[in-house]
Amino acid sequence: MATLWTAPEAVRPVDRPALAGSPDVAAWIAGMDRDQRVGDCVLTQLLLGEPVRVIETRPDGWVRAVALGQPAAKLGTDGYPGWLRAAHLADADPAADGPLTVDAARTALRAGSEGDAALTGVVLGTRLTPAGPAVDGRRPVRVPGRPDPLWAPEDDLVPLPAERPEAEKVLAVAERLRDLAYVWGGMSTDGIDCSGLVHLAWRRYGITLPRDADDQAAATSQVPLDSERPGDLYFFARPGRRIHHVGIVSAEPHGGRRRMLHACYLTRRVIEEELPADRRATLVGAHRV
Repeated sequence: MATLWTAPEAVRPVDRPALAGSPDVAAWIAGMDRDQRVGDCVLTQLLLGEPVRVIETRPDGWVRAVALGQPAAKLGTDGYPGWLRAAHLADADPAADGPLTVDAARTALRAGSEGDAALTGVVLGTRLTPAGPAVDGRRPVRVPGRPDPLWAPEDDLVPLPAERPEAEKVLAVAERLRDLAYVWGGMSTDGIDCSGLVHLAWRRYGITLPRDADDQAAATSQVPLDSERPGDLYFFARPGRRIHHVGIVSAEPHGGRRRMLHACYLTRRVIEEELPADRRATLVGAHRV
């Protein structure tokens, strides 16, 4: 994982593990307290092999770049702009956006079929390209910046579906992330935010949604309340304000009562719950992908 920051000057001492040449996102999140996990210095995160376009390079090792796989209509036509460490980039590999996706919460890629771990923390939704047949339960895959293939556990990889998935299958992926830590801008199985949960769950099936909740609302189709189905989305906004939160419908509505799975800012976890009063008061619609 690489992290996209608002500005080089915005990073904090606690962010050091995420800035290392080989980022340790799990240690970074574990080292933050409840309030530090919602600091506004983080914009989003990028998975292994995710394409970016560099638009500015600084001599101090920072680059301004656009995350091409994370649409953000209000910020730019090409993708999500922000700042990355130059050490977290590799030359583009046209085959990186491959036909396999990581289905495990996290996995490790090894230097050989029986070698030591070369890359740890490769997370759910990462796209990989096979580089040969499996050997003893491991499959060689291409990785940007690596001249030789690395080896992934074959059981942690699945082919991308040829057809659009049913929304309930996407919900099932998100349900596997229950109790995950809430991290502002997070988009991994180490920590995630509300729109990141939606984006990542659909990405697992090869579907690209915008990164932020308001853009996700604009990119999906509104359905009448009480006609929503599990896997649809609930959006929330305060009067006169833009959409600030999204959750995944987790059950059919019943008697005016609604349930959702969401990365909750208040509890700082991914939870499934009946909409409490404050959520009901700010619910602005249900949408379908």
